[in-house]
Amino acid sequence: MFKRKKLVFVSGFAAVLLLCGIGFIRGQYVLPIAMYHSVAPVVPEGNRLIVSVKTFERQMAFLKKNVYNTVTLEQAASMIKKKNKIPAKTIVLTFDDGNKDNYTYAFPVLKKYRLPATIFIIVSKVGKPDKLDWEQIKEMKDSGLVSFGSHSLNHPFLENIEDSEILKKEISDSKRILEENLKKEVNTFSYPCGRLNSRVRQEVVSAGYKAAVVTNPGKNCLDDDIFALKRLRISENASNMFVFWIETSGYYNFIREHRHK
Repeated sequence: MFKRKKLVFVSGFAAVLLLCGIGFIRGQYVLPIAMYHSVAPVVPEGNRLIVSVKTFERQMAFLKKNVYNTVTLEQAASMIKKKNKIPAKTIVLTFDDGNKDNYTYAFPVLKKYRLPATIFIIVSKVGKPDKLDWEQIKEMKDSGLVSFGSHSLNHPFLENIEDSEILKKEISDSKRILEENLKKEVNTFSYPCGRLNSRVRQEVVSAGYKAAVVTNPGKNCLDDDIFALKRLRISENASNMFVFWIETSGYYNFIREHRHK
């Protein structure tokens, strides 16, 4: 009888620990927002800002095959703001800098798998040889799959700008110019190099954006701040679909922020 009671106690205690563990793990979930820059046929060794066309295609096929809930950044921010439960396997796709290869190589793949994405434009660089031009931007917008946000006017380190008028111009004027050309409201912002401080964040809020993204601000940054949404840089290292699955699981931020402890 004693052994049976002891077994029941131990089993119950183990069940409590398991439930606590599951609760802790669930509490570490952060909606995965994938950050890309360039998609190209060849990736120079050590370059973490370029994903090969082959890898990008495999990644998008993986999302489609495994029925991921791919949503726009605005939809994601709305869910977080309203504290809605995030559906399983939800993911957001974003691209920084407005590189021309986003149109040449990434856009056809997004169309093939019908996956939405957001591209952040450095407004002063539109039409430069390696950047998107307005016609390409409009074509992508008209597809209904690609939305556009601001990556500032000139891509400076915003936190280093002391002049308030210059800071406002970088954030507000880029929004205005995009809206004038796209004939559509622009609601999202990507901080250049993922860097911000409270002053820069407030300027983004004041400019009328509804959400903004960073890169890796660290564990001291709130997971549900819609004006500092954490992202995951996707590189050619994620050519392995197991790695890509881990990175887009929703728990990789926790791993990343604690792996050096």
